[in-house]
Amino acid sequence: MLVCIVGVLCSNYYNKKEEVEKVYKEIVYEETNTIKSAIDKVYDSVVVVKVKSLNGNATGSGFIYKKDSNYEYIITNHHVIDSALSITVTNSYGKDYVATLLGSDMYSDIAVLRIEGADINSVAIIGDSTKACLGDSVFTVGSPLGSKYQGTITKGIISGKNRQVSVHVGSDTSVIDVIQIDAAINPGNSGGPLVNMNGEVIGVNSMKLVESEVEGMGFAIPIETAIENASFLENGENIVRPKLGIKVLDINDAISLYKYGIILDSSIKSGVVIISLEENTAAYNSGLKVGDVITSINDKKVTDSVSLKYFLYKYNIDDLI
Repeated sequence: MLVCIVGVLCSNYYNKKEEVEKVYKEIVYEETNTIKSAIDKVYDSVVVVKVKSLNGNATGSGFIYKKDSNYEYIITNHHVIDSALSITVTNSYGKDYVATLLGSDMYSDIAVLRIEGADINSVAIIGDSTKACLGDSVFTVGSPLGSKYQGTITKGIISGKNRQVSVHVGSDTSVIDVIQIDAAINPGNSGGPLVNMNGEVIGVNSMKLVESEVEGMGFAIPIETAIENASFLENGENIVRPKLGIKVLDINDAISLYKYGIILDSSIKSGVVIISLEENTAAYNSGLKVGDVITSINDKKVTDSVSLKYFLYKYNIDDLI
């Protein structure tokens, strides 16, 4: 609600003497496109995450997703707290708290922190990203470039759903599902919430997924993935993923395959080639052999080693595929 006080000067003539009468009128402008009510629901749950490591100091964002009588629990990105020696979080009122890292998972890029005795009453409302549609308005809350710009709001739309983006995990490469947005995300926004117009968190912003030369393409991890993983991490449990017990090469890596004495028929256009197996593993016990080509997992086409891992991680240990 914007209120503008306007002074109006009226000239009256009396006995040839000019008298100036000042009349003040209150003019009220009503902002109909504001997202203030949605911001108010989430704003105080967002924190700055400050990390000290051997590589120096860094900052990111996070948000309180649950609390109990003793602790507040915060979701952020794994890459924000990776290699941290100490972690401090700052609330929206500028108060600092020492944070404990409960757990972190590099493949999903999710980490859970805990703070104790904080006078923070605001807890983020968790939404449903599956109900979001292309073109829906969304906004982010975070701290781009550090504490100086804490609590920055950026607004945009959902530009894409069910995107798969490759990320580097140490010396490995993995694929995760993300929501594409055009709201501005800058260094320091990582780990902050992606919020719908109801004030509900539907994703976790991840700057790690954005190429530096690309503008207008941000990505967020769906909140369902974040909460599912957080349920393990907050209890100090590692997220265990399926393992076949094989080493593979992509079919287009002809030189490496030749070194293993493997020459493929030209009719094979897609898949990965098994180059070794571990004994007493699922793959070994199923009868797979060196030189076999995996072309799909169930009805999902395997194009390379990255897609093999992506589809495999959709299943739980002991599932039959």
